Amino acid sequence: MVLRIEDTDTKRNVPHGEESQKDNLKWLGIDWDEGPDKPNPKYAPYRQSERTAIYSKYVEKLLKEGIAYKDYTTEDELKEMRDVQRANGEAPHYDGRWYGRSIEDQKKAAASGLKPSVRLHLPSHHTYAWDDIAKGHVSFDSDNMGGDFIIQKSNGIPTYNFAVVVDDHLMDITHVLRGDDHIANTPKQIAIYEALGWTHPNFCHISLIYNPKTRKKLSKRDKDTLQFISEYKRQGYLSDAIFNFIAFLGWSPVGEDEIFSKDELIKRYDPKRMSKSPAYFNQDKLDWMNAEYIRKDTIDDLVSKITELISEGETDIAKKLQKLSLTNLKEFIYQVTKIYQNESYKLTDIMKRVDFYANVCDHKMGLNQLDKLPKDDTLAVLNTLSDKIKKLRDSPDDEVDFRKMIDMVSAETGVSGRKLYFPLNISFTGNQSAPQINEIMNLYSYSTILKLLDNSIKYLQGSSVQYS
Repeated sequence: MVLRIEDTDTKRNVPHGEESQKDNLKWLGIDWDEGPDKPNPKYAPYRQSERTAIYSKYVEKLLKEGIAYKDYTTEDELKEMRDVQRANGEAPHYDGRWYGRSIEDQKKAAASGLKPSVRLHLPSHHTYAWDDIAKGHVSFDSDNMGGDFIIQKSNGIPTYNFAVVVDDHLMDITHVLRGDDHIANTPKQIAIYEALGWTHPNFCHISLIYNPKTRKKLSKRDKDTLQFISEYKRQGYLSDAIFNFIAFLGWSPVGEDEIFSKDELIKRYDPKRMSKSPAYFNQDKLDWMNAEYIRKDTIDDLVSKITELISEGETDIAKKLQKLSLTNLKEFIYQVTKIYQNESYKLTDIMKRVDFYANVCDHKMGLNQLDKLPKDDTLAVLNTLSDKIKKLRDSPDDEVDFRKMIDMVSAETGVSGRKLYFPLNISFTGNQSAPQINEIMNLYSYSTILKLLDNSIKYLQGSSVQYS
């Protein structure tokens, strides 16, 4: 894999943008064989902004051969040209006004202070065609390509289409796979290949990703879909899940399986199985896939990723967890992760559970749910368990088994099943349904357990409940 930084469009370059892209690729598990930090002397440099002398050499070659020419048309003149064309019902195009102009005209324009761009001249009625790996045979007529196009801007910087052709040829690129929004660029690039006497690589134009609600391609206006890889990391998606999910956008392997490791995807990848149809971004499928990877991961690894998210503090929940004053936060996270690993879609789901249980006495817990249960049985369960916890508090036992304790409560009260567990679930989690309640009790100190039980008992007795 070659990492090339295409930064000739200076208006679109942002501070630290290159570093961000590299970081995101590495987080996804994508590394490169060559690039700015791993240069091969035969092909370096890898930033287009550092290759302008190389491009200028080929621009000069085309100028000498008369295939390219200097264009001194001003921005105002270009605007007037397009306005007239639109008024006449024509598609805007460059009319070739500087093609074949005399040396005298060029010197006069230069003397007036105008700086020229350089355009490639297109022959009339010429067909530019290729066999696209995804789309099949594609062809364009030169008369429908907007006229002679710029290959070097007036500031001496090459255009994208010219720079990538030179780079792909000099770097021995054999296959170009890119989004099909680039398909209109391809005939222009083939024109440059032909002008320079080079063979063009194989092209594959991949379907874009569409919003399933609007049926339009994803854009920054789609607020219901995260736009950047870094956002997925912050929200607790695993890199392997994102890698797996993205691989299936516009492509599918043979068979029905959908969960693959990176190495398996690389072995199975076949460009010929790229889809011609749009790829729809299915958020539910991504969440399901991420949940699968969370279930497969080790608890230690999940805890490490969660603590990293907390330390980075880039989400509201991460900032809240930074403020926790637990003596052993990592162990607490471990215990919560162990309980909720199999029912979490994102790491932030677990982080929210950590916040809830760490501040459980601040929550009202939905105690009105207790009204639906038999009052006498519920009070018997809560009072009996409270008595046992008080004894533990007065003579602590490090090896306490809450499961056995709950069984003893059942035996002593004669209450079992839902009548036994629903009051405990509501008291300790705020919901009737919960994972193993004995494991959740292990998250709490004896004083916290007693506080929660006391709140439930007071509620059932009609007394006011105090929350910290």
